[in-house]
Amino acid sequence: MKSLLDYRCLYGLIGYPLDHSLSREFFNSKFLAEGIDARYANFEIESVSQIMDLIASYPNLCGLNVTSPFKQQVIPLLDSLDSLAQAVDAVNVIRIIRDTATGQVVRLEGYNSDVTGFDGTIADIDTTRYSQAMVLGTGGAARAVKAALEGRGIVVQLVSRHKTGQVLVYDEITRAMVASHPLVVNATPLGKYPDVDSCPEFPYRFLTPHHMCYDLVYNPEQTLFLRNAARQGALTRNGLEMLLLQAFHSFDIWTRSTASSR
Repeated sequence: MKSLLDYRCLYGLIGYPLDHSLSREFFNSKFLAEGIDARYANFEIESVSQIMDLIASYPNLCGLNVTSPFKQQVIPLLDSLDSLAQAVDAVNVIRIIRDTATGQVVRLEGYNSDVTGFDGTIADIDTTRYSQAMVLGTGGAARAVKAALEGRGIVVQLVSRHKTGQVLVYDEITRAMVASHPLVVNATPLGKYPDVDSCPEFPYRFLTPHHMCYDLVYNPEQTLFLRNAARQGALTRNGLEMLLLQAFHSFDIWTRSTASSR
């Protein structure tokens, strides 16, 4: 049986915790089906400082996905960012460029495939009906969602547990606010496996059948956030399609020619 070092290319996911992630299963099934000599592994780390040791330990490591809590913490370690990563100040894809002769790292490039991944899942949304949205969270995922929504002309109100600037806290949300924001997106990690009994402290009683509630969490398929929304008659979506779209984009980034990189 091959070890991780025996594959031509190794890819992986860094974050903590990673029990919820389906990325490893997705990519390894793709590699097997397409005859690609590559492997995808989960690298659960507790500190961003461990990333450089990880890259040094696997000379065949060609790219990484980044999940919470490191989407912003990783930026100082990188040599360059693409325009989307710069715009949202968050990275979820790292491309590792190595010297072909020595295998030494030449540079680390940061990208954001969350924006394009989420945007692809809302391409069918009627932006006249869903002209305003509440995005729950202020981390890297929330920033990506905000950028994608605003790119489609949707006005975004961020909501968090902590009051900063124009960000609302949950206790400030009124029935009128919910009524005027028919799209509600959970961009927090609350509710993901194994913490399936948690959800944002949103006033679900104000939701109606005119609302759509979108949870970036995909494991479990029906989070407590979505179940609470469905009880009020709201339309619901989970984050599985976004996972797949951003994964395809990640692979495109990793495998593009060096000459075409920024």
